[in-house]
Parts: sequence; C-alpha cells; structure tokens
Amino acid sequence: MNKLNQLLTAAGSWLIRSLKWIGFLVIYLADSLILQAATSKASHPQVATRLIGIMLIYSAFLLAFLTWRYWQQLKKNNPRHIGKTPFTAKRSWQLAGLFLLMLVIQFGWTFLINSHVLSSPANQTALNTQILQLPFWNLAYAILLAPFVEEMIFRGIFLNYFFRENSRVMNFLGVFMSGLIFGMMHVMSFSFTLLMYSALGWVLGYTYLKFRDLRYNVTLHFLNNALSLLSFI
Repeated sequence: MNKLNQLLTAAGSWLIRSLKWIGFLVIYLADSLILQAATSKASHPQVATRLIGIMLIYSAFLLAFLTWRYWQQLKKNNPRHIGKTPFTAKRSWQLAGLFLLMLVIQFGWTFLINSHVLSSPANQTALNTQILQLPFWNLAYAILLAPFVEEMIFRGIFLNYFFRENSRVMNFLGVFMSGLIFGMMHVMSFSFTLLMYSALGWVLGYTYLKFRDLRYNVTLHFLNNALSLLSFI
C-alpha cells in the first residue's frame, strides 16, 4: 500500500510539473501570436503599432515572470549547482567550439536544402515571410527575446522539473528529451528536419550541463539565430 501511495504521489507530482511547464510554453506562444497579429497588420501602421505596444508590455512581464520562476526553482532544488560561473579564457574557447558545431549543423542543413535533398522548413519559411513584412520587430524578437525565453523553458526549467538527478543517465536523458521536444516545437512531424532542429537543441542542452550557467546557452542561441536570420536579409 505504501508503494502504491508513493507511486500515486510521484505520478501526481509529475503531472503537476508537466502542466506547469506546458503553461510556461503557452504564455510564451501567446506572446509570439501577438507579434504575428501585428505582422499581419503591417499594412495598417496604427493597428500594428498598438499590437507591438501590447507585445512589448506582455514580453516584459513574460521575461520578469520566467526569470523569477527559474531562480525560485533553483533555490528550492539545485542538485547540479546551476548558477553564474566565471567567464574564463578556457570557457570562451569551449563556447566557441560549441558554436562552431552549431555552424556545422546549420551549414550542412542549408547545403541539403539548396541541393533539394530537403525542403525548407515550413516554420522557417513563415518566419522569413514575417521578417519581410515587419523586419525590425520580427528580427528583434527572434534574435533577442526568443533565445532568452526558450533557454529558460526548454533547458533551465525543463531539466530541473523532469530530470533533477545529477547522474550520467539522467543528464543524457534530459539533454536528449529537451532537444527532441525543442525540435518538435519547430517541426511537428518526424523527419530529417526534426533531427536537425533537435541536434541544435542537444548542443544547447549539453552546453547547459557543461557550464551550469544559462547565460552560455543564451549566448549560443543568440549567435545562432543572429547568423541564420541576418544572413537571410
């Protein structure tokens, strides 16, 4: 009976954490929907400006809430000793190596698309269209806001919610699952493109556990988005 109660308690706790995590994801997606609405009204500047204003206010609250929740979570349970690690020359070279790995993935992906082996991802095509319609705000959102929010949700909060134990098995599973879910949020189908997005997520997940500091993830994510989006322009 005790074992059954323990299983029910663990299942209930896991369900609550899952619902909370999905909630974080939903409030982030709501922010991007406001930007999409503003983009669709680009031909009506007054309407678009009002929507951008709403988005900026919402984004400020979103950032504040997620940052608060992330650090509150770490205060309660932080077996990996996540925090702020000093930036050293050795870490800068390691970060550069991981960024190079992300570049290899991106360039290989681009080569396959240009060679017509793969089709361009639908979400990337939609984003490119949005950038053409409302360049400044879509670029600012994708390069500056998205890396920070996505790293908190997909790496920081996710790993500490579902893969708390600091062991090799749990770390591997945590990185694998966080990268896979990250990929599926970009490509809602099982395909080679999903593998490419997931590979970027796996690099970012490894980075989080390597440096134990979310700022390294945000930096990599920022550089990756900036390179891919600015090259489009």
